[in-house]
Amino acid sequence: MTPPPGILVDRELAALLGTALRPAAGAAPILPEQLQPASLDLRLGPVAHRVRAGFLPENASIEERLQELATSTVSLEGEGGVLERGLVYLVPLDEELALPPDLAARFNPRSSTGRTDLFTRVLVPGSPRFDEAPAGFHGRAWLEVAPLSFPVRLRRGDRLCQVRLARGASALSRAALIERCRTTPLCFDGPRPLALDELAFDDEGGLCLRLGLAGRDPCGWRAALSTEVVEFAAQGAHEASDFWEPVHARRGRCVLEPGRFYIFASRERLRIPPDLAAEMLPIDVGIGELRNNYAGFFDSGFGWDETRPGGTPAVLEVRAHDVPFLVEDGQPFFRLRFFRTTGRPEKLYGQGRGGPSYGGQDLTLARAFRAPRHAAR
Repeated sequence: MTPPPGILVDRELAALLGTALRPAAGAAPILPEQLQPASLDLRLGPVAHRVRAGFLPENASIEERLQELATSTVSLEGEGGVLERGLVYLVPLDEELALPPDLAARFNPRSSTGRTDLFTRVLVPGSPRFDEAPAGFHGRAWLEVAPLSFPVRLRRGDRLCQVRLARGASALSRAALIERCRTTPLCFDGPRPLALDELAFDDEGGLCLRLGLAGRDPCGWRAALSTEVVEFAAQGAHEASDFWEPVHARRGRCVLEPGRFYIFASRERLRIPPDLAAEMLPIDVGIGELRNNYAGFFDSGFGWDETRPGGTPAVLEVRAHDVPFLVEDGQPFFRLRFFRTTGRPEKLYGQGRGGPSYGGQDLTLARAFRAPRHAAR
């Protein structure tokens, strides 16, 4: 029987460990805690190569480009090493892929990566595109890492990105998404499900969602200009006030300074049903010169609670380009694309985790930072 199309869920990913998903040479075995409902967390390898420029490995091997562009190395073994703000590094991942002909891969930063303003993208040997591996790909992936706001200590085994495997066409069409919203509300205003005429659907099947500033004080957080090193994997290691400045919305709006990094939340509260996954997509540049949405995967069960309505806001990672930019409450800010999975995962998002998840978040910073004393209210 032909397997169904869709994004593979945890039990299917687990069945591929050691074959299609396996440790690279010299790496430790893949751990059960790396499995998420519809993705697998990937680990940093032993060394970070500082490079003069990022690149795509379509016309030359990654090793050849490293010979041309690498200027130094930082060991990530043991206590790890500090990656400096404003520099670019290339790190081999401790997993490699041996995909069968019917499975393709897509990569994305994890939530804590984006919220620490670590710009990352995955390089696949021979590929003309970042963050994608074609069906049937065999080889080791590499991660480009650029700390943009803070110097960051990283260690081998830290998980900055994740991979999804998909078979066939899995994205919901515009018509299919509208029908799903009709039968299963996906967006809420508080506990109230939003009606179809309150939602905006684009032609590609994306759901257009908005910035939420009103009703939160502060309405967001802005990265400080000069800080100490962030201990990326140390939960609650830092006072938020040492790294973040509160942002306040006067009359429901605020001005973003060019080049500064901000954390905001969506106006809508979202929930992802157990048989779907989602991905946050960038804003249309025609309605704002912004870079947002570093971390784009929403796994099955995000914001989902079958006992009560509601959902969870999406956290938005934002940087304005070139000139100061005014943003307002309710402004269209990002799109969400929904995908079928191959079934309900064994564990929904946040279930069975050893630590906290972002499933109940509002305006939540990365796990390395303690909850701000002036949390949004």
